[in-house]
Amino acid sequence: MKKKFTHIQKVFYALIVVFLVLVFYFIVPVPTSAKRMFFPIVAVLAILFFILGAVLIRFTLKSKIEKNLKTFLLLTGFSAVGFLVCTLLHNFFYGLAVITEHIILLKYLMESLHVMFFLVSIIVCPILFLIGMIGGIYKFLKK
Repeated sequence: MKKKFTHIQKVFYALIVVFLVLVFYFIVPVPTSAKRMFFPIVAVLAILFFILGAVLIRFTLKSKIEKNLKTFLLLTGFSAVGFLVCTLLHNFFYGLAVITEHIILLKYLMESLHVMFFLVSIIVCPILFLIGMIGGIYKFLKK
């Protein structure tokens, strides 16, 4: 008997593949010239990661699936969307910190915001994605 994948499963597994390719790009030591050559592809993959996360959120919210599976899928989707959003906010607040460096209170506020969004983007979102990914795979295989 051939198992059919639902739209949610297709998006979920595509999101995992894109995540693994992005992790591979950043983890594997490669000369800088090679990394620069592949950067446009990585930028497209980051946007695709964001879009797939948003699609997963939409499909999950519209579907009637088990509560625990829905939680893991939403966690995966929101962390995928949050990664790009927090990265952009980090860069935005870093730029504002540079612009407002003469106004001490504003400078420290912008610096703290850019550090916070950096940490959320680099540490929190990938950990939440892994939790959602592992839980989602487990729940899909358990079905």
